[in-house]
Amino acid sequence: MMNEFLQYLQYEKNYSSHTVLSYNTDLLQFCNFLKVTPASLDPKAVSSLQIQQWVLSLMSAEISARTLSRKISTLKSFWHFLLARGYVSQNPTLKIILPKTKKPLPAFFKESEMTAVLDKSFTPEGFDPIRNQLILTVFYLTGMRLSELLNIRDNDIDLPEGNIRVIGKRNKQRIIPIDKSLCNDIEQYITLRNESIDAFEPYLFVRNNGKKMYPKLLYNIVHSNMSEVSSLNKRSPHVLRHTFATSLLNGGADINAVKELLGHSSLAATQVYTHTSFEELYNIYKQAHPRAK
Repeated sequence: MMNEFLQYLQYEKNYSSHTVLSYNTDLLQFCNFLKVTPASLDPKAVSSLQIQQWVLSLMSAEISARTLSRKISTLKSFWHFLLARGYVSQNPTLKIILPKTKKPLPAFFKESEMTAVLDKSFTPEGFDPIRNQLILTVFYLTGMRLSELLNIRDNDIDLPEGNIRVIGKRNKQRIIPIDKSLCNDIEQYITLRNESIDAFEPYLFVRNNGKKMYPKLLYNIVHSNMSEVSSLNKRSPHVLRHTFATSLLNGGADINAVKELLGHSSLAATQVYTHTSFEELYNIYKQAHPRAK
């Protein structure tokens, strides 16, 4: 049943392999607590008390509320699946309450930091430096996810119209507009790539051996370059995505438009950035208003 559930998540719900792996890990951990194998697990025999005892054991291990909430959600999703398929008639997870979690505000780079890293005083030479500079620019100007950038192909880019087509979570497609300057940068990069590499895989961004780039390499490129200008603990492609959204909202963009650009399925996922924007406004207010100091 567990394997069927995981296949359902991957092929019917289109969850990412990373998310499916997390569900699998949580279920295996629960099986270990019950001292049964995944194959011998009998969902009908599992009680609410056993689940509560597992939750208490996790709490005693002092895991974060966010991790605990995810593990409980895994069990709730599993039994919801079993009920829908008729494998069980009762849901022992109904009485289990998710712990309240306080979402941290997303970290983002300052505008001055982005200016420093994107408008370097020297002109990068060679394939790798030019490619890396373009990667940083695309992340910042489009807000796309790491996985989305990895999978861009040449035919996903419409330079005359000024847009890029990306495939987001759960295979959802969206079109992201890009300005003329970025179009010119992409065109020049493609010319350099075609001249520098004899044969390459059909992706926009490739390594100098023609092979497709991989997530850790992209992370290292962003982390290395942003480390030169920022002291943030996190200096990842996802922070550039946060920076994109925060910059738009601080500039007066409509939150629904930002939601569409980010590819969020619900407005709730985008609203976290409004808190960051409000803090920015509050700081300006404190600095500017004579009675606010």
